[in-house]
Amino acid sequence: MSHSQWMIYGANGYTGELIAREAVKRGLTPILAGRNADKVGPLAEELGLESRSFSLESIGGDALGDIKLVLHCAGPFSATADPMMQACLRYGCHYLDITGEIEVFERAAALDDKARNAGVVLIPGVGFDVIPTDCLAARLKAALPDANHLALGFDSRSGFSPGTAKTSVEALAQGSMVRRNGKLVATPLATFTRTIAFGHEPKMAVAIPWGDVSTAWHSTGIDNIEVFIPMSPRKIAQLKRMNWFRSMLGWSWVQSLIKGRIERELKGPSDDQRKRHTTWVWGEVRNAKGDYVEGRVHTANGYDVTVSGALAVTEHLLSQADASGYHTPSTLMGWGLVEQLPGSGSVELCPRDQQSQPAA
Repeated sequence: MSHSQWMIYGANGYTGELIAREAVKRGLTPILAGRNADKVGPLAEELGLESRSFSLESIGGDALGDIKLVLHCAGPFSATADPMMQACLRYGCHYLDITGEIEVFERAAALDDKARNAGVVLIPGVGFDVIPTDCLAARLKAALPDANHLALGFDSRSGFSPGTAKTSVEALAQGSMVRRNGKLVATPLATFTRTIAFGHEPKMAVAIPWGDVSTAWHSTGIDNIEVFIPMSPRKIAQLKRMNWFRSMLGWSWVQSLIKGRIERELKGPSDDQRKRHTTWVWGEVRNAKGDYVEGRVHTANGYDVTVSGALAVTEHLLSQADASGYHTPSTLMGWGLVEQLPGSGSVELCPRDQQSQPAA
């Protein structure tokens, strides 16, 4: 792969702009790109970078012909990831994105052979979705190699960017998802609940359709996986009631109405909010004999993890020439990646006599 330049597509979005600004602080010179030249051009000019504008329906050699790596930040990725991945395969570019959407991870995994033949890495989820949880999953698997059940979770109050909020609206209409016996299984909202001490204080938690039900299976080979977030009993009850009319949330006009309001009213967390709201990531593995290991890692705010994580994987791939195929963060860079990110502590595995028994 002889290309030397790299690109942030969707650089004018909330997270894309955060990544672009941090890249410049590090002395990196990405090309900033997006659909609308009037939106991406001013940011590129401010940062002293080149800009390009093109739609995902018309990606040609003039857009990617001289590019080694694309960091894709333009969601919703359920609609935008596949055309960009296909273009990266055609033009020999590594593909990275910051999605947490299960279908995108599964699509990338299905393209593994094509990516290997093209000498290209496909690695969705190089942000908070899913670096901390994926790395913790890999560390727990190393601690209990015969584990057959994995539970993950995180406690974060960082708030939503417009893109994340829109993706969440789409997910509500689809219900939840877990992995059972190696297969992805759709479930009604709030089917699985349990009490978890994400950091130190036990909290009620609910399973959500987080990307690790896909990626952690590829990283660990564990066939049964759930991912949890804390939620009050009252909100869990509300979530269960939403199952009665969940199909309506998928109607196009309802989605458009909600997403339009998000676009008008939501701007994403401020610098101060991100600094104040750090995150606890938790995980647990069990085997058929009943042995189990619990682990935790404390990280920076989710959006700050996304910025530093995306750039860490970018810099790794720009300097490495021997990787190809579909990867998760831990299969590409090892579980220690999470500990290398600014604001992260060390992964802590609890001794058996300090663990609380998993809920039934």
